[in-house]
Amino acid sequence: MSWFRALKDTTRSGLSVERKRLEPLIALRGAAGLAIVITISLTFFGPAVAASSAFGAFQAAIATFQRSWRPRPELAVASGASLGVSTFLGYLTGGHLLLFLALLVLWTFLAGLAWAAGPTIGIIASSNVAMMLVTITLPTSVAAAAGHAAMMVFGGLVQAALVILFPVRRWGAHRDALADALAAEADYARRLRHDPVAPFDGEPLMLARSAAALTPRQARTRPAQLRGARGIAERIRPVLASLADPAVGVPDEGPERERVRELLGAAGSMLDAAARAIRHGAPVKVPPAAVATFKTPDTGAILSGPAKRAAARLGSLLSDVLETAGARTDTQHPEPRTENARLTRPTLVRLLPIAAGAMRKELYRGSPILRHAIRVSAVAAVGYLIGTALPFGHGYWAPMAAVMVMRPDFSQTYSRAVARFGGTLIGVALATGLVQVAHPDTALSATLAVICAGLMYLVMRTGQLAAQACIAAYVVFLLGMGGEAWGQTVPERVVLTLVGGLLAMLAYALYPAWETPRLRTRLADWLLALGRYGAAVIGRYAEPGGGNLPDVREALLAARTAELAWQEAASRARTEPVRHRGLSRAAADDAEHALRHIGRVEMLMEAHLPERDATPVPAAARLAKALRTATEDGARAVRERRVPQWQAVRDALADWDGEDVPDRVVRRGAGLLIEALEELSDALDTDVPPITLKPATSPDDRKPEDGKPEDRKPEDRKPEDRKPDDREPEDQKPEGPPGPEDRAAR
Repeated sequence: MSWFRALKDTTRSGLSVERKRLEPLIALRGAAGLAIVITISLTFFGPAVAASSAFGAFQAAIATFQRSWRPRPELAVASGASLGVSTFLGYLTGGHLLLFLALLVLWTFLAGLAWAAGPTIGIIASSNVAMMLVTITLPTSVAAAAGHAAMMVFGGLVQAALVILFPVRRWGAHRDALADALAAEADYARRLRHDPVAPFDGEPLMLARSAAALTPRQARTRPAQLRGARGIAERIRPVLASLADPAVGVPDEGPERERVRELLGAAGSMLDAAARAIRHGAPVKVPPAAVATFKTPDTGAILSGPAKRAAARLGSLLSDVLETAGARTDTQHPEPRTENARLTRPTLVRLLPIAAGAMRKELYRGSPILRHAIRVSAVAAVGYLIGTALPFGHGYWAPMAAVMVMRPDFSQTYSRAVARFGGTLIGVALATGLVQVAHPDTALSATLAVICAGLMYLVMRTGQLAAQACIAAYVVFLLGMGGEAWGQTVPERVVLTLVGGLLAMLAYALYPAWETPRLRTRLADWLLALGRYGAAVIGRYAEPGGGNLPDVREALLAARTAELAWQEAASRARTEPVRHRGLSRAAADDAEHALRHIGRVEMLMEAHLPERDATPVPAAARLAKALRTATEDGARAVRERRVPQWQAVRDALADWDGEDVPDRVVRRGAGLLIEALEELSDALDTDVPPITLKPATSPDDRKPEDGKPEDRKPEDRKPEDRKPDDREPEDQKPEGPPGPEDRAAR
């Protein structure tokens, strides 16, 4: 993608406003906490302290809005406390330029590394650095700085208390995640009726799994409807695919296919009913026709073999998910302890060493997080020096804008830079016009600031443009409450915000961390995870007991994680203005299609795993070992820009011929797996054949024996087929110089 197109796409992305479901009660709670803090500060300490405490409460509320399945009051307290500490240290060093620059570089570098622990911690750390640049200008003494820091901590405590005292849809996000997963499978079942090999996006299931990770205290109070349904939903998907796929199921047409379509339609209706019940916390209302479809004895009479087993298993799983969705007390359908222990979310105290370890792992050459930390710290220092040198005053606007918009990837950095500048223009213009008309005093300025903050909480998920406009107006009113005239903030804010955005964009262009060169690594990781998943599935056929075999579920989750990492990397690479380095977009798309095919075949085999007392298949053990070794070598070849080879897997499958296989699913699935692996090699074989002087054969360039004698040219006909007037004497030579046709023939 060219730079012009990349900039156009990121600009359109930054200026777009999405339609999202608004949550007014949560926005009202955050605005109420901000109003309480400002009122107390104005009453007892004055406008300057009120402005500092308002920044603390504002940032603490944003921390609870970050991507978390439940608003965690600990995040609000941590945000307010870290901003207070940053403000106090910043004020102590603010009088010495070099000392403050050193602190700013250190703080910004750590904030950049914090992205290794996740986007929530990264956003909170970056916002704290940006807010610190403003709040250090408000105190007038060391004691006042300590008081300001204490009020920031108080603002975080107020927001945390409101989250605890006034919860809004306490389990709403968890319900939505689980309901979305069930609804996605319902849609998948309906699509399989018309397309037996329809693709399925596993992201809803991964989000539901992420939502199921809880702290021990949360796990004890979780509603019964949220226990166990996710695990059942994950087992339903491969059964749906195996029931519909003609390779291991029923033919494309006929009474068996019609019966499968009826079962898939009924499954979609039952999954939708379970999703609605879980989303709204209401009883399950299942259509009677859907229940009757699975209870009729016609299924056993029409279907046979793997399709019959898949239909029976699907009916059992649907009954379990409906029972779980209709559970109204904690005593019904308890979740297994093993699954609950595996999905434990760490508390805030335990999260700190985990975050520190993740940051420490990124301290290596070539790390995109490390490059982001270096980039953002350098831009913050340069922006502060430029803002200080310019004759505007309030030079912190430039580094603050740069820190707020910079992200580890290209598209978010550029789109946020455009959105911040556009939002700043809109917000400052509206706030300026209102100030000119109303001439607000301190109380009215505080009220307007709270309203702008509430609007920002309400629309922050709809797009950066709307959120940045509300933030710009909020800062104007808040500083106006502290006594600064609008004319002192508007021109400098607009100009310095533009300077900060340009610095951020220039820094990424000069010191980038492109995702495109790492596509092969992501692809190799996905292939390796799929190989381990397939080996685990095939190994179960060799040892149905499976005592010492790797866990199939863990291997599947690792494959899904690798697939999501590939999708995220490929999405970022599509917006980057760089040429492909060893993997073109067409090759990437073909390789993705092949890997999805591999995962689908392995999922079909998983849907028919044998029982513990089933007859072992010794050849499956050799195939599983060959697949694991071949995918490891193949992943290494992908990283080294070579075409992977699958001869070992073909040999293992060839040795299988002639053996008595008790279940045809694994043998047929192994053949499909070979085809998918070959498809991957073809996708990665992008070498251009050497240019030859011999032109390609066309329909007109047929060999003499390909046509009738009368259809051939005289010179191409056999001697016995030529007409007398077509024959040339042996000593006859062409007259005149050679023409273009003759030179081309030579």
